[in-house]
Amino acid sequence: MAEITITKENFDDEVRNYKGTVLLDLWADWCGPCTLIAPIVKEIADEYEGKIKVGKINVDEQPELSAAFRCESIPMLVVVKDGVIHNMMVGYHQKPDIIKMLNI
Repeated sequence: MAEITITKENFDDEVRNYKGTVLLDLWADWCGPCTLIAPIVKEIADEYEGKIKVGKINVDEQPELSAAFRCESIPMLVVVKDGVIHNMMVGYHQKPDIIKMLNI
C-alpha cells in the first residue's frame, strides 16, 4: 500500500474512523531528519501492506492537524489504532524502534 496524504478533509475517513492501525508521519520539506526517516516509513508501508495504513501529514500544508497532535517538533510519528492515539515518537528513529512502537 502506498503512503497516503492525510489532510483535514480526509482525516476522519482515513484515520479517525478507520478500524485498524495507522502510522502517521508528520513532516515538512525543509526538515532534514524528515527526509532521513521518509525512506524508512515508506519501507514499513510496503512491508506491512494489508496490516497497517501509513499516512503522511505535511505540517506546513495542514497546520490544523499539526496543532491537533500538539506537534512542536518533527519528524513526529503517531500510531493510531481504531481512532485512538496509542503511541508517539519525535525525531529520527531506526526502523526496529518504529516497528516496536507499532506493536504489530
